[in-house]
Amino acid sequence: MPLLEAQALSRSFGSTRALVDMSLTIDSGEIVALMGANGAGKSTFVKILSGILTADSGSVTFKGRPYIAATPSEAAAGGIVTVHQSTDLVGIPGLTVGDALLLNRFVDPRRPFFVSRASVRREAEAMLREAGFELPVERDFAELSAADRQLVAIARALANKAELLILDEPTASLSAVESRRLYGTLRELKSRGIAILYISHRTADLEALADRVAVLRGGRIVQTFGRPVDFTAAIETMIGRPLASARPDARRGEGGPVLELSGARLLAGSEPFDLALRRGEVVAITGVLGAGKSRLLSAIFGHGRLAGGTMRLEGRPYAPSSPREAIEAGVAMAGEDRHRASLMPGGWPGESIAATISLPHLSRWYPSGLVGRRKERARAEDAIARLGIRASGPAASVWTLSGGNQQKVVLARWEVEPGKVLLLDEPFQGVDVGARHDIIGAIRSRTDRATLIATSDPEEAIEVADRVLVMDRHTIRGGMAPERKEDLAS
Repeated sequence: MPLLEAQALSRSFGSTRALVDMSLTIDSGEIVALMGANGAGKSTFVKILSGILTADSGSVTFKGRPYIAATPSEAAAGGIVTVHQSTDLVGIPGLTVGDALLLNRFVDPRRPFFVSRASVRREAEAMLREAGFELPVERDFAELSAADRQLVAIARALANKAELLILDEPTASLSAVESRRLYGTLRELKSRGIAILYISHRTADLEALADRVAVLRGGRIVQTFGRPVDFTAAIETMIGRPLASARPDARRGEGGPVLELSGARLLAGSEPFDLALRRGEVVAITGVLGAGKSRLLSAIFGHGRLAGGTMRLEGRPYAPSSPREAIEAGVAMAGEDRHRASLMPGGWPGESIAATISLPHLSRWYPSGLVGRRKERARAEDAIARLGIRASGPAASVWTLSGGNQQKVVLARWEVEPGKVLLLDEPFQGVDVGARHDIIGAIRSRTDRATLIATSDPEEAIEVADRVLVMDRHTIRGGMAPERKEDLAS
């Protein structure tokens, strides 16, 4: 018997049908990923299970009994707990981790009105031990990383004896390292028999965790994929069309290829592939974690080398031995982890917005070795205005900015000078929706270069790119309809 069974759920908002006869089952100790584009109905389904909304029709059974929750607290008491994407309401600055863990108990009228710090610490440590997590209970909640805030939310859910844990885009604001840490936590919970409904469309998340991937489109589950997941098919099912179908404002690119890869091999034993980028087009490569996306960008940027094949830049042989050579040739890159790859540590000279933007251009801008702060400031002021960077000014530290604004500064670094090819590795990692919209606008506004983006999120790829390719096991395998195979290289 399934732990949870949703049968023919429907829910409308006026004339808009958010769910239409949706059905889904989840077993104990199973991780089911729910994949769908914006507006597919994911949030409505989660709100029904969480006690925020009720269905217009259909039924839900949980542990073999009819299930209806009128409030999130009723849902939690029944064993279904939702951890939302934003952890802003899990705790607030000034509260300790222990306080955040016990917030629900503080408002319980059955609990004593007065509590001691020692009792809070003991109860919080017991909750963390039960969850299997290690967090400093006396640390200010505001000092926690996004991943640790997620762990606090999950620990609270487990303290409620959750049997079904619903996670809504939990890695949206996490770095790659933090995401992998969360994967380990969720695998441990699965081994303890806890069921997880994982809301995401990031292929890296799905490959790492999901036992099944259910694709929601137009309010219905249209297809379910077991392991190993065919992600090209899953993405096409999610969007309802072949990946080869161009976006409405897709650009073909101008003239001959700016960058060409012929017979490229990322590893000695991997299959060769061809790739060509034209000036003015944006190409996105999506695929699971470890598929080879970052390795490809690193080879183009001189951080590594191809195991085979050749590259040509504007028709000439191109094989940079270092990032410096790549930059001098007109190829720029923003790495996956901006904190390690693009930003100077806090407290160091060069942590300001102006210095961050100018860093890779110093030798060309100031060949004498004397840095002109006026020029730095003018370039930074222009970037702040053009990219909508929210900051007090060019002298502001990048570490005072939000993740989205930090990423805009990283992009601005390569916007201030002309270039031939821009490589962006997971450019929307830890970026909110508003900042993502601004960054996509900035990327697509440049028609004087080719842009190659690596992203594990197919919806991001579709949103930003003129062409979307799928990488699997270090080779490009999909992204074009069978009748248009020539588009892979062109």
